[in-house]
Amino acid sequence: MTSWYVVHTHALSENRAEAHLCRQGYDVYLPQCRKWRRHARRRELVQRPLFPRYLFVLLDVMKASWRPILSTVGVSTLLMRESGPIPVPPGVVEQIQKSEAGGLFDRALERRFSPGDQVRIVEGPFADLIGRFQGLADRERVFVLLNLMERQVKVSLPAEALATA
Repeated sequence: MTSWYVVHTHALSENRAEAHLCRQGYDVYLPQCRKWRRHARRRELVQRPLFPRYLFVLLDVMKASWRPILSTVGVSTLLMRESGPIPVPPGVVEQIQKSEAGGLFDRALERRFSPGDQVRIVEGPFADLIGRFQGLADRERVFVLLNLMERQVKVSLPAEALATA
């Protein structure tokens, strides 16, 4: 029976491992997302793995040999137990694939709020304040513009702290 399995890669080697596994004929899935990166006083949108150091490979362990995966360039190991690789529960990888847009993982928050939308903060020190959604920060945090002390202040909050106003 064909299932998805988790491959653990070396640091920053997800793309290299994906390329080498594909070259060997394996069906590989490396979910990607966009992130803001700051470098030298510049911000740029870059593509990064959704799960750093992990990717998925589709195979039938009863028919296909999985051992060559362990010696593939960029691969550290497969998630395993004593009897062999551990399959990902059915539907998990498919659900991630459904959430993609244009080959990249579509964060649910980007669909829920657009820049300029009015939002209400539901938890934390700014609870019950109304602000304007500015965009996503790194690691599932958001930027919200609040009117505090007669000034507009940009604050970073956990994404789950927001609701529609």
